[in-house]
Order: sequence, then structure tokens, then C-alpha cells
Amino acid sequence: MQIFEVLADPVRRRILELLAPGEMASGEVVEVIGAEFGITQAAVSQHLKVLRESGFATVRAEAQRRLYSVDVAGLRAVDAWIGRFRNFWEPKLDALATEIARGKREPRNAPITKRGGKRARVR
Repeated sequence: MQIFEVLADPVRRRILELLAPGEMASGEVVEVIGAEFGITQAAVSQHLKVLRESGFATVRAEAQRRLYSVDVAGLRAVDAWIGRFRNFWEPKLDALATEIARGKREPRNAPITKRGGKRARVR
């Protein structure tokens, strides 16, 4: 369950959201997270370390910069755990998709009626 302890923190979830589109320099992460959460560079670095050590982020050096990106290993672990419960909602989602498709195919035969109300005119 350690993976969910890592994801339970809103700062770490936000960092992953920032990294989702692609690599980001640690300084850029610090700037955004610091502004949004009001935490220091040291605190952001600690969150990045937790993400790295738990398999959610990777880092590579480029000269003086450290570039972070999402590590799919951590996300696969989450997906594997959640996957055990997919059979609970997938049939319902499939049924919903069928009903939506059916509604798009079948014309509605019910007449449109005007609603009465304070501003409705009686004819």
C-alpha cells in the first residue's frame, strides 16, 4: 500500500500532473509548486525524492540541471492494484456506452411539450 501513501499527498500528485506532459527541470517544478503550495525549495526537493524512490519519477542530469519525468513503473503498480476491481465497474460502463449509442441511433418519438410556469402564457 506504500504506493497510495505516496499518492495521498496533494503536492506529490500535483508534481506528477506537472510531469505528465514530459520532462521538467527541478527548478521549474520548484517554482510552480512553491507558488501553488507555499513551500520551500527544500520541501519540493524532498517530495521529488519520495517520487523518485517510490518509482513514480525518474531524474537525469543535463549539465547543471536535473530533469524529472514520470516513471511508468509506479503508475503500473497503481493500475495493477486497481485492475483487481475493474470487473465491478466495467460491465456498468459497457452498459452505459450501449445505452448512449442506442440513444444516438433511435429518434425520439415523444413530442416536445412546453413547460408551464409563472411566465408561461396560456393559449
